[in-house]
Amino acid sequence: MPEPVLLLRDVHRTTDGVEILRGIDWTIEPGQHWAVLGPNGCGKTTLVRIASMWLHPSAGEVTVLGERLGRTDVRTLRERVGFASASMADLLRGDLPVTDIVMTARNAALEPWWHDYDEDDRASARHALARVGVAHLADRRFGACSSGERQRVLVARALSTDPGLLLLDEPTAALDLAGREQFVRMLSDLANEPATPPMALVTHHVEEIPAGFTHVLLVKDGQVLAQGPIDATLTTTTLSACFGIPLALERRRGRYVAWAD
Repeated sequence: MPEPVLLLRDVHRTTDGVEILRGIDWTIEPGQHWAVLGPNGCGKTTLVRIASMWLHPSAGEVTVLGERLGRTDVRTLRERVGFASASMADLLRGDLPVTDIVMTARNAALEPWWHDYDEDDRASARHALARVGVAHLADRRFGACSSGERQRVLVARALSTDPGLLLLDEPTAALDLAGREQFVRMLSDLANEPATPPMALVTHHVEEIPAGFTHVLLVKDGQVLAQGPIDATLTTTTLSACFGIPLALERRRGRYVAWAD
């Protein structure tokens, strides 16, 4: 039986005396795509930063791609985990060509002059861009791309190293309606590709959960409220409890919509 891609056991995180996460248990198996859902400030971003090994838990066990945090070189292991967020775009120089933005992920770098690259590296970057539907942006300056285009480029960057796990932290936060829908459709296409690694998407809007995602983790006040297969777990009862108000929930053509009841 294949080992889990991500295994969190009794994970806690305390910052400045405030307990952000409490007793988190979470397992991602091969072939699963998860939505991590919850209100602002519930600990979702802290959770995904621990899963991506950019943050250590205060207590608990974290195993990523078979490697136990604290017993492995995280610098090497991070290269096997793709990570993208809306805030990441601010770390990258806007006058760099899009191909360079993607290509430098091979060395987890922000600048192309930090390492040497060849034509194979550039071809691999262009392939990743084509995979998320933005091959035409290869020679454009990153700063000249729209917000939606930049987020697709960041996903291409995360995919370009052939990761075993892909973590997306609120990637649609800065997008308008059209940009969001195009981005969600792209994630849905990826979810239906056998070659795509397991994904975890952090969001606080059920409308942003792509069709094809298989599981959901509902987080409230730093704890797991509910988790499991999305069809059985994401209900009006669990969603209302998660956000603290009565909510109605419908699923239409594989997508969800919610409103105050």
